[in-house]
Amino acid sequence: MRRFLRPGHDPVRERLKRDLFQFNKTVEHGFPHQPSALGYSPFLRLMAIGTRSGAIKLYGAPGVEFMGLHEENNTVMQIHFIPDQCQLVTLLDDNSLHLWSLKQHGGTSELREEHRFTLKGPPGSPPSATQVTAVLPHSSREVLYLGTESGNIFVVELPSFRVLEDRTITPEAVLQRIPEDNCNRRSCELVEALREHPKNPDHILIGYSRGLIVLWDLQNNKATHHFLGSQQLENLYWQRDGSKFISCHYDGSYSQWPVSSDNRQSEPLENTVPYGPFPCKAISKIYWQTTKNGLPYIIFQGGMPRASYGDRHSISVIYGSQQTAFDFTSRVIDFFIIFSSDPAADFDDPSALVVLAEEELVVIDLKSAGWPAVHPPYLASLHCSAITCSHHVSNIPLKLWERIISAGSKQNIHYSSMPWPIDGGTNIAPDPPQRDLLLTGHEDGTVRFWDASGVCLHLLYKLSTVRVFLTDADPNDNMNTLGEDEWPPLRKVGTFDPYSDDPRLGIQKIYLCKYSGYLAVAGTAGQVLVMELNDEDAEHVVDHAEADLLQDQEGYRWKGHEKLKTRDGPVRFEAGFQPFVLVQCQPPAVVTSLALHSEWKLVAFGTSHGFGLFDHQQKRLVFVKCTLHPSDQLALEGPLSRVKSLKKSLRQSFRRIRRSRVSSRKRRGGGGNASEVQEANAKFDQDVLQEMELAPVQRKIEARSAEDSFTGFVRTLYFADTFLRDSSRHCPSLWAGTNGGTVYAFCLRVPPAERRMDEPVRAEQAKEIQLMHRAPVVGILVLDGRSTPLPEPLEVAHDLSKSPDMQGSHQLLVVSEEQFKVFTLPKVSSKLKLKLTALEGCRVRKVTVANFGSCKTDDYSENDLAVLTNLGDIQIISLPFLKLQIRYPCIRKEDVSGIASCVFTKYGQGFYLISPSEFERFSLSTKWLVEPRCIVDMPEVTSNNHVHKSGTENAARKSSPGDCGEDERKSGRLMEHALLNDEKVLKEIQSTLEGGR
Repeated sequence: MRRFLRPGHDPVRERLKRDLFQFNKTVEHGFPHQPSALGYSPFLRLMAIGTRSGAIKLYGAPGVEFMGLHEENNTVMQIHFIPDQCQLVTLLDDNSLHLWSLKQHGGTSELREEHRFTLKGPPGSPPSATQVTAVLPHSSREVLYLGTESGNIFVVELPSFRVLEDRTITPEAVLQRIPEDNCNRRSCELVEALREHPKNPDHILIGYSRGLIVLWDLQNNKATHHFLGSQQLENLYWQRDGSKFISCHYDGSYSQWPVSSDNRQSEPLENTVPYGPFPCKAISKIYWQTTKNGLPYIIFQGGMPRASYGDRHSISVIYGSQQTAFDFTSRVIDFFIIFSSDPAADFDDPSALVVLAEEELVVIDLKSAGWPAVHPPYLASLHCSAITCSHHVSNIPLKLWERIISAGSKQNIHYSSMPWPIDGGTNIAPDPPQRDLLLTGHEDGTVRFWDASGVCLHLLYKLSTVRVFLTDADPNDNMNTLGEDEWPPLRKVGTFDPYSDDPRLGIQKIYLCKYSGYLAVAGTAGQVLVMELNDEDAEHVVDHAEADLLQDQEGYRWKGHEKLKTRDGPVRFEAGFQPFVLVQCQPPAVVTSLALHSEWKLVAFGTSHGFGLFDHQQKRLVFVKCTLHPSDQLALEGPLSRVKSLKKSLRQSFRRIRRSRVSSRKRRGGGGNASEVQEANAKFDQDVLQEMELAPVQRKIEARSAEDSFTGFVRTLYFADTFLRDSSRHCPSLWAGTNGGTVYAFCLRVPPAERRMDEPVRAEQAKEIQLMHRAPVVGILVLDGRSTPLPEPLEVAHDLSKSPDMQGSHQLLVVSEEQFKVFTLPKVSSKLKLKLTALEGCRVRKVTVANFGSCKTDDYSENDLAVLTNLGDIQIISLPFLKLQIRYPCIRKEDVSGIASCVFTKYGQGFYLISPSEFERFSLSTKWLVEPRCIVDMPEVTSNNHVHKSGTENAARKSSPGDCGEDERKSGRLMEHALLNDEKVLKEIQSTLEGGR
């Protein structure tokens, strides 16, 4: 009956668990998936990005990030900041408007949704009557002007979203002021743009789709000027002094229009087609920026010749004789210019062009010669080439960190040195306690090194393995080179490049030793590169070695892709990680596991055919082991093979069904001779007894057949210095786990340092363990005499870990997809196990050892297993007793790619892809938590509308910045009360009134 009793409740342990474990999703790294809208506040110096899934993200100075999510999950169409406020309005594709505020809470600012509103027309009116197409937040901060498809312009009060019906600007009212011979009712359909006069807030410019433009007087409710364009209107922009405005059109032209007090109807000063005379695409947005020397910056989106360059995504910058069309590899969503926001300034003096493309954010420095790009501190395009694997390294030594940054800085010489121009808000998060690296492998054969220490995931260095191999593309090709007479003057910008020269270049496994600077990288075509860090450019020959994993097998023929061809002779490499040896697996299948031991100078690699060990100091293959089962025919087809035999898979399925029917018939004793019936009955009785012995919460697991495909697939490799032959002598060893539930252990003889180059490393198989349930082995770990995981190579030598206990008996932990099992060493006898699948109905996908420290005291920490299952749950399991501590739902079980991409850190954090371009960061630890902590203060607005920072910007205020409008109304009432109590002011008012009479 003990097995049915509930385990005892230990209050001390429960308290300790609360001090150790806590689940938080902390920050999203990377570039927002499917962006759809862009906004910018020159007042707050914050940028906002909306997405198709209804998310809205705000960014300022590095570390200043906010995120909100609309409940409707609809596409964000437009984002507009309220002038001089900590508020913004979003328009969704369901025609709803949402007011968001930045409010201070607990010493930090938070983004909150305040109100939502949908414009409704009279009963029976068509949807187009109220379909919002243009939004203008007025500088009074009291109203929004909403242009619609029907041509009506509604006025909505803020923050209540109350429609002020008496102030609606109807097409009929507009047409009354315009001569009939110039336009008709259809001229006032669909409001394309609304722009407030830069000098007179009582005037707004209304642009209608068919080309009619009207300057409307809000006070007198009438049109003062009208302008009739000959082409369909796309957008409008006021010049700074308000004397002229610019219109851009569907035919790829733009026009300048003067606004004079004499003429109510004006003709354009000039009409320009920048890339004419052939038909051009529409110019959808334009800026006209004034400068001190009189030459304007003309910046516009689109306008390319339709026939030859209609598929280009471009933004052109014209400044005097200089003209460049920046060519983006993905569709441009929107852009804005950062220029002088001081209303007292005479010129715009633009400094930066900020472009939101569909797959990346690009910032161009307009102050520097050649208009170089600015290296972004966040919003990195993680998926510039598709991510194929990731690897996290915690607590990087300072020397290695500086060398990696130095190598990266040499790659970034073409970037601008301009400080990041979007610098609103203040980051108040504490400095990261350590330096962490996240390495991502990509489809194009590159490895990117990211600073994952804090909130901003910042690119430090990019490594390319392409130079080792012969590919169709020349690595020396420069995509940005232009001929002198080339027209249009296109220039490629951005890093997003989804096309790979050869899919075989894809990186599948990465292993970095942070103490020695050795890096091992393995790829799709069986290539394994070992590299070391060099601070200078170098030219050398890369040594080659082949590892034939099928050397003892006959009758196998590889049907997959060929290996990559290598370059002959010396190869020139940039400063950074430079390969010095290449191990080519044969057949050239995907490398499925990789391990590096920098102290022994050994690298182990595994594929679906077997595994091998290579001595990278002597550059010699130590041994290979074939794990292929006779039935593993699929392992010979390769992932890139197009020939997948449907007949064969169907045949295998029918055989499996037939076998199960035959075995069940035998159990019932339905046929065969007496001995067969007797055996079947005995087996049936045994199975029934096993079923009866299972606890009610457990499930029966069918043992997998040895004939299942991919049983030889090597899932994990592990180096350990432990007791393998006897309990008196420990020795280096290599462990390998396969998809068929087999664990191989090899004794290694590594010569001492003084004879390391003279004597070969020797290996001999010592153990082979076959798990009864034959589930794939996903993790192997050796615990020392103190039940502590063995330290990393060179960790003890650098005084960063205690020496392992070699006095007590060691234990072997084997983690399969279905259970955890502890064996004693060297006898390999079963000691303890935890049946995960039987108890929980889930399978292990990822497992790692994590160190959890107490948030209450620095004196206590413990090592536990962090486990991710196929259901997306994360479980923390204690070592060495394998007790489940806590379970957290983390990833949706339907998100297979997210589960496959998950990587744990050494200190209880993790990353997984929530989209091709974004990592979600989470924490399981109360002590290690990386999340945005920032504050946005309300700058003051003086009487002449000049913006300056208040003196208490860095101090947390009692008033909430999100309630800016309310605060201003309160301050206005207080000022009014103070003025009325001032005698001088009252006398001035009295004399003014008397003078008026």
